Amino acid sequence: MAVTAYLFIETEGGKTAGVVTAVRAIDGVVSADAITGPSDVIARVETADIDALGRMVVSQIQAVDGITRTQTCPVVNL
Repeated sequence: MAVTAYLFIETEGGKTAGVVTAVRAIDGVVSADAITGPSDVIARVETADIDALGRMVVSQIQAVDGITRTQTCPVVNL
């Protein structure tokens, strides 16, 4: 079953635009946009399963230069 999640991303000062560009280039990222508030970027991602989501976040998204913290929120179907 496919998993959709929203990621809230905090960045280093002055790095938000570069983070948005880099995150958008990752396979499985549907959208990534700069936002205001406690987080600097919100991304919507889709993966095959929850394990693939974890691998994407840890090995690809958190590896982007300028990211200091991520919060992953999987979508639930009620």
